[in-house]
Amino acid sequence: MKPTIVIPTYNEAGNVRPMTEALLALNLSDLDILIVDDESPDGTGRIAEQLTVEYPGQVHVLHRTGQRGLGRAYVDGFRWALEHGAEAVVQMDCDFSHAPDDVPRLLAHLVDYDVVIGSRYVEGGRTDDKWELGRVLLSWWANLYTRLILQSPIRDITAGFKAWRRRTLLSIDLSVIRSQGYVFQIEMAYVTSRLGYSTLEIPIYFEDRRIGESKMTMPVKVEAALGVWQIWWRHHHLRPSDRQTP
Repeated sequence: MKPTIVIPTYNEAGNVRPMTEALLALNLSDLDILIVDDESPDGTGRIAEQLTVEYPGQVHVLHRTGQRGLGRAYVDGFRWALEHGAEAVVQMDCDFSHAPDDVPRLLAHLVDYDVVIGSRYVEGGRTDDKWELGRVLLSWWANLYTRLILQSPIRDITAGFKAWRRRTLLSIDLSVIRSQGYVFQIEMAYVTSRLGYSTLEIPIYFEDRRIGESKMTMPVKVEAALGVWQIWWRHHHLRPSDRQTP
């Protein structure tokens, strides 16, 4: 199963090289790593270009100069991966909150499931021990709030660490995915559920970022809270019969 790992970046100059090298050290067969950079002013894109020279045919970079945002970066990355023959697509953060060593675990379960999620909220999953109680409660409440509105069985519906089968992504109409920020994770999870794909959540340890500043600002949190209702309105009508023909 030929995997492509899609990593969106914005100001991740301190993380992009160690993350890339950690993923390459996994020695996954036929692995492609795609770095999707949104014109980072800190030089992340330049470092990514250097990595493509050092690891030709394994590391690739997509420089986005148009409409920015996490959601659009992932959609563009997914399309690139599918066009370049990926049989499995992994999405993950660049800041080491998602452990590279967990990637093989996600891929292994794609044999039996359409989507595999690295989850903080199933048995065995947990968040960084350094998180303050307020942050833990906010994250827990955001998941509960979202799941109640969308009636979703996914325990970690805001998770951004996922592995997708090729045919799953091909049969989702990515043109209807409109979310720009972190609410993109919720929209993809909801659409996946409405279309009837099989999903497995496996426990992960969600580490706090090692370098740089979190992009989960208060405006982003407000956007996500309001965006849940928009997602329900756009997609609650979906049924498995609405899957696209790959």
